[in-house]
Amino acid sequence: MTAGRVTERKTSADEVVQETGWVFNNETGDALTLEQFVRTGDQEVPAYLTVFGLRDPANAEQTLVEIGCGIGRMTCAFTREFGEVVACDLDAGFLERCHETVARFGQPDRLQTVRVVDGHTLDLKPNSADIAFSYITLQHCDPDDALDLSSEAVRIVKPGGKVVLNYRSRSSYDVVLLPLGGLVRQMFKIPTLGGWLSSKRVFARLGWQANRLEPNEIIGPLSPLLRDIEVWRNPASRTTGLKAAVKEFEGINKHHYWIVATAR
Repeated sequence: MTAGRVTERKTSADEVVQETGWVFNNETGDALTLEQFVRTGDQEVPAYLTVFGLRDPANAEQTLVEIGCGIGRMTCAFTREFGEVVACDLDAGFLERCHETVARFGQPDRLQTVRVVDGHTLDLKPNSADIAFSYITLQHCDPDDALDLSSEAVRIVKPGGKVVLNYRSRSSYDVVLLPLGGLVRQMFKIPTLGGWLSSKRVFARLGWQANRLEPNEIIGPLSPLLRDIEVWRNPASRTTGLKAAVKEFEGINKHHYWIVATAR
């Protein structure tokens, strides 16, 4: 919420990219532009869709729901690929900037936005999407909220549709990262200081480290509703999942993994 308020105070999405630390472009600076930020999404979207077997001419007639759209880094590419894109996020400020970003670099007539007001429920009908997609979002949620959003992704996807969700696995660093993340999130709530901290990349990244979920924690409760479950990982990772085929792609961060499955 703090990052969203900071976003609202900026005059443009370009300014958000140049001056805020929560934007995941690995650097901030006056030379950066929104176009450069979107270009990273333009590279990743087709790569992931291709690897996961989701590029199809039929996409032009289908609906994709993006859980955690931010200011639209990947949303632009999705609107060029799919007939309808429903971009969801917790913060109204993010959604406003997402509209701005897609208007400049995507297909705005294909975009709808939905605010996740309570942090864990999608205000969408069951069986209303062909694909539910989430990248670098669920690791930033309270663990219970991340599990609820995973369940919501399955609920909204039509039978035969795809659930494509990204998580961060546990590592030895978490003994330090997770407690520090909790401390920074408490500091975000302090007036004035919170806004300043959320504009600094190191604090923003720490504050957004909220959970680590292993595949079985997600697959277990949802397995009756899914089939053809795959866990995608970096070749250097050892992440596995019960009743899941393990697939590898070098483009996946070694601390991340994806669950890709078909809704029953």
